[in-house]
Amino acid sequence: MRTGYVIAANADAGSACEDAVRVTSAVLSADAETELIATRTPADLDDVVSVLADRVLVVVGGDGSLHAAVNALRRGGRLDAAVGLVPLGTGNDFARGLDLPLDTEAAARALVAGRPHPMDLAVVTAGGGSAGPAGAVGGPAGDRDGMAMVNFAHAGVGAEAAEAASGLKARLGPAAYPVGAAWAGVTTTGWELTVEVDGVALTPAGGERTLMVGVGNGSSIGGGTLLAPDARPDDGLLDVVVVTATGPAARVGYARDLRQGDHEERDDVRTARGAVVHIGGEPVRHNVDGEVGEPLDEVTYTVVPGAWVLRTP
Repeated sequence: MRTGYVIAANADAGSACEDAVRVTSAVLSADAETELIATRTPADLDDVVSVLADRVLVVVGGDGSLHAAVNALRRGGRLDAAVGLVPLGTGNDFARGLDLPLDTEAAARALVAGRPHPMDLAVVTAGGGSAGPAGAVGGPAGDRDGMAMVNFAHAGVGAEAAEAASGLKARLGPAAYPVGAAWAGVTTTGWELTVEVDGVALTPAGGERTLMVGVGNGSSIGGGTLLAPDARPDDGLLDVVVVTATGPAARVGYARDLRQGDHEERDDVRTARGAVVHIGGEPVRHNVDGEVGEPLDEVTYTVVPGAWVLRTP
């Protein structure tokens, strides 16, 4: 018998989450004592971390829920604690990248049978102009140590699409993101950005505008779109994708090749791997594990190898 599990479940997530939590709790309880704690805010997660002790923190949710849990562990100085993931929802890109089961019962059983596996994270910090010195990208007010990125961040058109969709969800429901993406694709002409990976420039010279920059700890976004197909969250490196396909025809071609997995072969796509990624230039929004912030003119992603622990088969 293990020392136990604590399931952190979003109290506002609805019936699908309730069913998943019930199934997860039944599987885990057969292995060790299991406590369920409902959460609504980052402060609630901080409270969970404070009483975690040596138990496994079980996240029933998607990439956003995992992001929130790892950030709470980081704030509480408990990144040594083991995390278990039971995917819920439609995206689950982090789980997909690790080939974790997407079925609730299978995922819970894999968690019980799994072993601790060190995982990387990226610390995301902002500085200069619009962000202030060494400011945090998102996260609770007063957090001056940055945000932890677990799976993927992207700056530019994808972040603009997510921001546009957030204002449409109440009226359009699931159709909000495609509408937001179409709006962002039509209205943006790109940004003048500089991207450096371990101090080496990745953006082209000559003032070419950038459509988006992806920084991957995991490999995919949007429910399995492999933006950085070779990325692994345990290799100590971040995978960077810079897209300069800003013209109408180029954007259509890039979208097609991305769906087919051929985008890295394009002349307007550049890739690199490294430990520190710096993005500067015109203010641009960053979508970090699904959290979209205000436009920033300078953001740095720094990998921390083996920073947290996930139970995997």
